[in-house]
Amino acid sequence: MIDYSPLYQALKGTKAEVWAEHLPQQISAAFDPNRHGTLIAWQQLIANLPEIATNHLILNKDAVQIGSQDELTEQARYQLEAQLKSLHPWRKGPFELFGFKIDAEWRSDWKWRRLEQHISPLKYRRVLDVGCGNGYYCWRMLGAGAKLVVGIDPMLLNVMQFQLIRKLYGNTLSVFVLPLGIEDLPFGLKAFDTVFSMGVLYHRRSPIDHLLELREALVPGGELVLETLVIDGGLGETLVPEDRYAKMRNVWFLPSCPTLIAWLSRCGFSDIRLVDVTATTIAEQRSTDWMTFNSLEDYLHPDNPLLTCEGLPAPKRAIFIAQVPNS
Repeated sequence: MIDYSPLYQALKGTKAEVWAEHLPQQISAAFDPNRHGTLIAWQQLIANLPEIATNHLILNKDAVQIGSQDELTEQARYQLEAQLKSLHPWRKGPFELFGFKIDAEWRSDWKWRRLEQHISPLKYRRVLDVGCGNGYYCWRMLGAGAKLVVGIDPMLLNVMQFQLIRKLYGNTLSVFVLPLGIEDLPFGLKAFDTVFSMGVLYHRRSPIDHLLELREALVPGGELVLETLVIDGGLGETLVPEDRYAKMRNVWFLPSCPTLIAWLSRCGFSDIRLVDVTATTIAEQRSTDWMTFNSLEDYLHPDNPLLTCEGLPAPKRAIFIAQVPNS
């Protein structure tokens, strides 16, 4: 398991110091083997990774690249490929790990391209990535110069994928993924310069509470980067699916863009900007050799790709940037 003690040290002397005191207990509880029957096997897999020193580290291109193919023996390549495939499915990417190209379900680099020119520079910032998955965006944030990146995601498979990549990367004290949800952060933390919440809001039963949690994680003057599903419509319009949305059970609220701007304002954010609205296509989210389950194509209406299989508006995602006032 990753040694999180450097993170605890990094949080000391900040407003997150109280959280740092409780983090060891939270992490230990999250890694309880009784929580997931495969956890011990995953941890052993990562422990068995070959120790490979590499200087081929590229974090500012579409595919996060660690190592090159010629740095591995044939036996080590065979072992690494088996280890990578043992952590199927890979939802976020792409990654290139010692020559293995992980074509994940999501072309996450497309979303990064849509937002990177609109956000405040991440250099020297402390960044929180809520619902970070396997940490693809955490690496892109580190590549953009962030001082410290903390991702949180309660799904242990995602955390294990990150731990594998981090071990291949080598010693770094600047990026961590914790097996936690945002509800595990103390309310009123006010410790991060930038907070990302991408693909999370519509999974929360109370979107207003989620926005307040995000605001309270930010320092005064900090920046929120929010990406979520939206619908076309005017102020006050929100889709609340009666049952499933694109076969997902846990989708609660899909607001129009004007509605979400009003929510952000009501929650105390200022300088709110809508910087992108893009329909999700089957080129951006799809089944691959690294994620062989059903994907977006299977969730759309067979006769009308503008609708989900339930007859609701097909996925459209928007990116909002907002600030926490300085006072």
